[in-house]
Amino acid sequence: MRRTALRYARLSWFLGGVGLHRLTMYRLDFALGAGAFLVRVGIQTAVVGLVFRQVPAVGGWSYHQVLFLLGFSLLPRGLDHLFTDQLWELGRKLVQRGEFYRYLIRPVNPLFSLLSERFFHPDGLGELAVGAVLVGYAGSELDLEPTTVQWALAPLLVLCGALIHTAVKLFFASLSFWTVTSLPAMYAASQVSDFAAYPLDIYHSSLRALLTWVLPFAFTSYAPCVYLLTGATDLVIWLPAVTAGALLIALTVWRRGIATYEMTGS
Repeated sequence: MRRTALRYARLSWFLGGVGLHRLTMYRLDFALGAGAFLVRVGIQTAVVGLVFRQVPAVGGWSYHQVLFLLGFSLLPRGLDHLFTDQLWELGRKLVQRGEFYRYLIRPVNPLFSLLSERFFHPDGLGELAVGAVLVGYAGSELDLEPTTVQWALAPLLVLCGALIHTAVKLFFASLSFWTVTSLPAMYAASQVSDFAAYPLDIYHSSLRALLTWVLPFAFTSYAPCVYLLTGATDLVIWLPAVTAGALLIALTVWRRGIATYEMTGS
């Protein structure tokens, strides 16, 4: 098992380097993609600033607390984006065009084979960098002093959040084994995840329930931030169970999808 893990780690590093090299060969496209991401985050930050020029707090959250939440939300999203962006291709066309079979004939796990075609996606690196800057700035303005336990748990909170993003994406991408394409559902789930970049306290109870227990994006940012900012553990204590449950459901759907997969042609 240890040899297998080391083998996949080496493959990840090698294939990630190949993917980055391929992307940077088209420098203008690379620059436009990075620029578009920075514009999007810049607009989000500006909107938050404009809102707080009119009011001192939103849902009990101050300006720098919301900025901290916005920045933290980019960390698990970026980590997920770094390794799983290829799932979009599964939902978009791989089953529809009958191309998925190639992942079943390679001498590695089919899921790893699929994901490895787009490891180290540069957008993920950008999200991690910008998220870290926002968290660092907002944290310093809030005079945030995490405890030793919070410092130790912070990377695990980010990792669990990333795994939840991956699980939701894998679940909806795997539906393409039955529906041929699942891109609309994936896009809808991605749009819903954007709500998790802001305090859940400002939303209607039905939306809060959706973001917490159906599509659990609240556990990718809101729950960890509440814990890091206030020390409250009411919600974050559920994070390990929610992460494990989301992964279990997604992997079950993935495996059943592979078992029923048939080439459709184009």
